[in-house]
Amino acid sequence: MRTSEIRTRWLDYFRSKDHVIRPSVPLISPDPSILFTIAGMVPFIPYITGVEPAPWPRVASVQKCIRTNDIDNVGRTTRHGTFFQMNGNFSFGDYFKEGAIDFAWDLLTGSEEEGRYGLDGDRLWVTLWEHDDEAMDVLTRKIGMDPHHIVRLPREENFWDTGQPGPAGSCCEWHYDRGPAYGPEAEGGTVDPGGDRYLELWNLVFDQYMRGEGEGKDYPLLGELDQKAIDTGAGLERLAFVLQDKANMYEIDEVFPVIEAVQEMSGRHYRADEEDDVRMRIVADHVRSSMMLISDGVRPGNDGRGYVLRRLMRRAIRSMRLLGVDAPTLPTLFPVSRDAMSPSYPELVTDWDTISDVAYGEEEAFRRTLSAGTTILDTAVAHAKESGGPSLISGAQAFALHDTYGFPIDLTLEMAAEQGVHVDEQGFRTLMEEQKERARADARAKKTGHADVRVFHDLERRMGGGSHFLGYTETAAEAEVEALLVDGQSVPAATAPAEVEVILDRTPFYAEMGGQLADHGTIRTSEGAVVEVHDVQAPVKGLSVHRGTLTEGTLTQGAKAWAEIDPVRRTAIARAHTATHMVHKALHEIVSDTATQAGSENAPSRLRFDFRHGSALDADQVEGIEELVNEKLAEDLPVTSEVMPIEQARTTGAMALFGEKYGKEVRVVSIGGDWSKEFCAGTHMPTTGTLGRVAVLGEASIGSGVRRIDALVGDGAYEFQAKEHALVSQLAALVGGRPQDLPERVGTMMTKIRAFERSVAELRTRIALSRAQEVADSAGLHGGTMVATFDVGEIASTDALRELALDVRRRLGDEHPAVVALVGVNDGKPGVVVATNASARTVGLRAGQLVRAAAGALGGGGGGRDDVAQGGGTDASALDSALQAVTTEVDRL
Repeated sequence: MRTSEIRTRWLDYFRSKDHVIRPSVPLISPDPSILFTIAGMVPFIPYITGVEPAPWPRVASVQKCIRTNDIDNVGRTTRHGTFFQMNGNFSFGDYFKEGAIDFAWDLLTGSEEEGRYGLDGDRLWVTLWEHDDEAMDVLTRKIGMDPHHIVRLPREENFWDTGQPGPAGSCCEWHYDRGPAYGPEAEGGTVDPGGDRYLELWNLVFDQYMRGEGEGKDYPLLGELDQKAIDTGAGLERLAFVLQDKANMYEIDEVFPVIEAVQEMSGRHYRADEEDDVRMRIVADHVRSSMMLISDGVRPGNDGRGYVLRRLMRRAIRSMRLLGVDAPTLPTLFPVSRDAMSPSYPELVTDWDTISDVAYGEEEAFRRTLSAGTTILDTAVAHAKESGGPSLISGAQAFALHDTYGFPIDLTLEMAAEQGVHVDEQGFRTLMEEQKERARADARAKKTGHADVRVFHDLERRMGGGSHFLGYTETAAEAEVEALLVDGQSVPAATAPAEVEVILDRTPFYAEMGGQLADHGTIRTSEGAVVEVHDVQAPVKGLSVHRGTLTEGTLTQGAKAWAEIDPVRRTAIARAHTATHMVHKALHEIVSDTATQAGSENAPSRLRFDFRHGSALDADQVEGIEELVNEKLAEDLPVTSEVMPIEQARTTGAMALFGEKYGKEVRVVSIGGDWSKEFCAGTHMPTTGTLGRVAVLGEASIGSGVRRIDALVGDGAYEFQAKEHALVSQLAALVGGRPQDLPERVGTMMTKIRAFERSVAELRTRIALSRAQEVADSAGLHGGTMVATFDVGEIASTDALRELALDVRRRLGDEHPAVVALVGVNDGKPGVVVATNASARTVGLRAGQLVRAAAGALGGGGGGRDDVAQGGGTDASALDSALQAVTTEVDRL
């Protein structure tokens, strides 16, 4: 029975039992306290706990789930998987124990011809709470189960609760006896005698009691709930490997096709080697999990959900490398997994272009990371082994791999362990925390200046919620000075000249937030004080702190003031902010809805928009975004705002910034009615026509999986286009043609330049290779080994250096041990190649070890085979030192 059919039978069965069938919610959890949907009950938690009334009395679903807390067990056990599907049926004040047990027995043991699963009832075992006489009676009296197949357990082993006072209840866990081939027989009151014989298929939770305070399972039961509930979960993959008679979840029809593809790609056979089996299972599991996460909108990143996805993909890619496959693998494996899963999830086919773009782009980026980082890691491992003490990679080295090369610590730990080397993980964590603390300190300094943030919390409480913002409708207003700070200390007064922080009871000044820069302007008091405001921050939500220079008079707490912003700056920033919303919407229409915002900056006449996307935009897409935005500008669409409850805002389709925390009420900014809707607290122009013009300067990567669009708005766009027109005219004059002829003329010139560069490179290569005999003749004797070292100078490529080294080695012959070490510079970057003959290798001289010493002197790393290896670095002035390092290493060995 195929997994998709098992899923369909579940839903059809409970539909026939008057259950409402609910679709799976996305893997991104609807519960903000957890990253992912980790269990089938997650969408129904508010109804199970009684926080909200349930819309239906009984419901069923098959829920997609992700759980990575035991990722290290994946591939090593029969049942651990990061992605799984949980069949569930739920009752909210409707049927209870008897109904739930009846459904479970009927569906598990009923005949396949009637749409059930057809399992042998004599092979089912059940575990119950030792005091649950009601369930025991139903199982023995009504169902007729053998009492010897019912195991009664204490509360510590068979009771569910939320971990805090609230609903709780006992469980009824159904296990299937897979037979003696999978382990010993159960006896003595247990269904866990070892092995994988007794597999838990389905857990019925009877939410019956209200629990009190207590630790672990040591808490009082305060009484029965007014409305009892049923919450059940049956693992779809577990049902599948029982019904398909497979040894584990990796061999079911939705997973094993990927293992078959891995066998074909690697030339290795499943069940031939245990470590290879583990790697194949990891690949099969992680490919499926990654695909499902991408389908639900998760994108690779360095934190949160994005990091989990990135880790899964990297573990899969690396496992393929350990199986001997160095070429890109996901373009082969992802389609196989798609075809296996699409009968249950047809959206995988419709969304395939986006899913594949994200996955293949991430693999390509990681392959570059592996290429750079592995060389450095190999050098660190070699040095650790040669140190004479414990084989240990320092925390500083691990941190450098992470910070400089994007090499994650979990990969460093894994790869070092494979070579028998430990990593100072605590040292790494300490350095990471120091870096984070520096970043936090910078952010705090930006927000709070010199003041202790507690000062601002006290002020916010004293004012009953902070400053009242008037800036949506006013550019100037009367106000009162609520507080005054100098050097972070609250003071009653300050006299010019002085740097001050001013808190007003009401203000037209916008505090920097949501990507929008702060207003500038002036604060004047009736006493003659003048403050030139150059920054406004909100160290505490709702409290605006005006930073500026007191240029005249004495400013006192309690003074009446006139606060006025710079309207020209505000207008220029508002244009940029409205344009940012339009770029965001255009990005969705031209590229993909999955290109989600990762940050922004709205400054006078310019904007910066960061978004998550796995690949560069092509020229047509960038041009299309600019064209669409300017079309909407010409339509002079209205820009409106409305404050509404957050749930209502979500139903309107308004976009929220991923990861941002919102209150119960939010402000929604709309452009052109429904064309663009976003949660936004910033200031905007009244219509799109008032923006003037938007000129997209370009799009580029700013990190793995994150891109940036830069654009000019209004006056900035017009000035840019005027300068661009003048530049085009100058270039046309230089090449002797009309502006429209520039692409053809420049293309012809570039073709000629590239041909000339190729000729120069070929000439340099011929000159270098012609010196092979000269280099061989320069070889000197070092303890019985002929060593030829030579600085070739400027080289066309490292390949030319390698070819020369091999030629020199050939000329030196194999009669005596010989080592050839050559250095050169290509495009400003130093490179080194070391070659050893067979006689040298027999006395322990290996090219890989020697090249690491040379590359270390160049400030880089290297590696390769025992007979030839190459490396590089950053310090082109250290070529002589690199050659000397090889000679020294030969002498030492």
